[in-house]
Amino acid sequence: MSESVLRVEGISKSFGGVKAVQDFSIDVPRYGIQGIIGPNGAGKTTIFNLLSRIYPLDSGTIEFAGQDVTKQGQIEVARLGLSRTFQNTRLFTGLSVLDNVKVGLDHAGKYSIIEALFLTPRRWKEERRIAAEAEACLEVLNLGQYAKLRPNNLSYGVQRRVEIARAIVGRPKLLLLDEPAAGLNPEEVLELIAFIRLIKETYDLTVLVIEHRMDLIMSLCEEIHVQNFGQTIAVGTPSEIQVNPHVLAAYLGEED
Repeated sequence: MSESVLRVEGISKSFGGVKAVQDFSIDVPRYGIQGIIGPNGAGKTTIFNLLSRIYPLDSGTIEFAGQDVTKQGQIEVARLGLSRTFQNTRLFTGLSVLDNVKVGLDHAGKYSIIEALFLTPRRWKEERRIAAEAEACLEVLNLGQYAKLRPNNLSYGVQRRVEIARAIVGRPKLLLLDEPAAGLNPEEVLELIAFIRLIKETYDLTVLVIEHRMDLIMSLCEEIHVQNFGQTIAVGTPSEIQVNPHVLAAYLGEED
């Protein structure tokens, strides 16, 4: 059996009287791709916010990279190797593509605040190293031609790929993708599917993805968790999920 990079047991989160996530569990094997789907309001993004420690848990446990991170914060789990994107692109429009990707390595600069303030040789050396790593990432991901451009001069599909590049330049163990195909046309979705396969193979990533676009989910994911009103109603392979009556009921509003 493959070693797991993420083990989640019975996590729950309520906001007032609304149970956003109820008793959610998942085991994500290293180097795998799993998906979470469900109608709007099913609690998918809340799950990601719990996993990335943006929200505290009401109950349950999270083990990531072999460590119990249930009570850890965002910074701690990020340093352990968890990275994510968000539903809406969050690129800095005033920076170039290269500088946006460099932001993903800000934490990796090996110089002190004093060295940064006084522009010491060590600070400049680290800045050159970070720039070289970001440039190499863009080249590997076939985004090098956009390095000097601003994000708002790029198509939405390319912006999405740049955002993912920023999330993986620091070589995380686990990448959480929150609706990466949102707003993309069918051709851009196909390009994104190929791109996710490329980053997984190139960086030996484990990927957990939330998505409404079934063509992406069914093409990429080895296992799918289906959420509805905060509860898990099905877990299975793409072929199993496609014929599951509970899933069909959640999406079509009726069940045999």
